[in-house]
Amino acid sequence: MNDAFSHLLVLGGARSGKSRFAQGRAEALAGELVYVATAQAFDEEMRERIVLHRADRGPRWSTVDAPLELAETIMACSSPETVVLVDCLTLWASNLMLAERDMAAATEGLIRAVSVARGPVIMVANEVGLGIVPDNALARRFRDVAGEINQKMAVAADEVVMIFSGLPLVLKAKYERNSSY
Repeated sequence: MNDAFSHLLVLGGARSGKSRFAQGRAEALAGELVYVATAQAFDEEMRERIVLHRADRGPRWSTVDAPLELAETIMACSSPETVVLVDCLTLWASNLMLAERDMAAATEGLIRAVSVARGPVIMVANEVGLGIVPDNALARRFRDVAGEINQKMAVAADEVVMIFSGLPLVLKAKYERNSSY
């Protein structure tokens, strides 16, 4: 169904429209839609956000929760007839840090999973490096880890789009295999 698929990384700040953009790109493709959720509902506000996100996606979507085992989930869900949307890599990084997982190994596993995926994978991540330098060591480590994951996934992705105020800015265009350059 998705013969000429590519992998897309969608970056943006908080409330920039990145998830909406990624969902629209996924829904424009043929096939089954699988939403891989990395969020964990640690409080009531987050539970409400999750409920709203699920309602917004509608019945065409199935949801798989993967707060930690993201690479394994992508490999299990990927097929030529499936579009996998991961939302979001930044929450996944936070989950890994809280669980004291090996960040480098997890990121390398994610890169491998995306590289062998048999259908399109769309990944959403926050760009956290545009603000002020955090005032504490944990927040600086989180910013650094998120930035490293984003850099590595940008290399692994066929296409990278940054969302500002709901508007897409293409950072890395999809390479057309039939192109003359």
